[in-house]
Amino acid sequence: MIAFAPAAPAQTDLSALKFNQYAVIGVTLVTLISGLSALTLLLGAAMLLGAVRPDLSPLRAAYRMSGRRLGLAPEVAPEDPRAHHFAQGVGGVFLLASALAMLAGLPLLGLGLGVMVIALAGLNLSQKICVGCLMYFQYRRLRYTVLSR
Repeated sequence: MIAFAPAAPAQTDLSALKFNQYAVIGVTLVTLISGLSALTLLLGAAMLLGAVRPDLSPLRAAYRMSGRRLGLAPEVAPEDPRAHHFAQGVGGVFLLASALAMLAGLPLLGLGLGVMVIALAGLNLSQKICVGCLMYFQYRRLRYTVLSR
């Protein structure tokens, strides 16, 4: 009989999530005020990359380089990061849509999408309510219901 070592539980660095939320709020505010749609495109693409390939995430790299200098010590929790990656992907899609709307001459739509990203990141930061994570869990539940028929 072959014995398998138990898989290590998934972990999430909560300080990295806080850093990402502050970065998203700050950069999105700057882009909406200044009208730099290219910066919104870059942030949205960086967020999507981090959602799909967390090991290549520019925001994770920035956190690792400057997190400690900003007073953020790693706060690792035994929590599966997939819901947070999904939420980051949703935010990235909204930011890309915001930038594209601005570039297409629809500034109110672009502003609305950007403000929505800021509001949801702020809600997660201040109240620990991750709407993208809730969407992920609902998606998983729906998928299970459909596939178990």
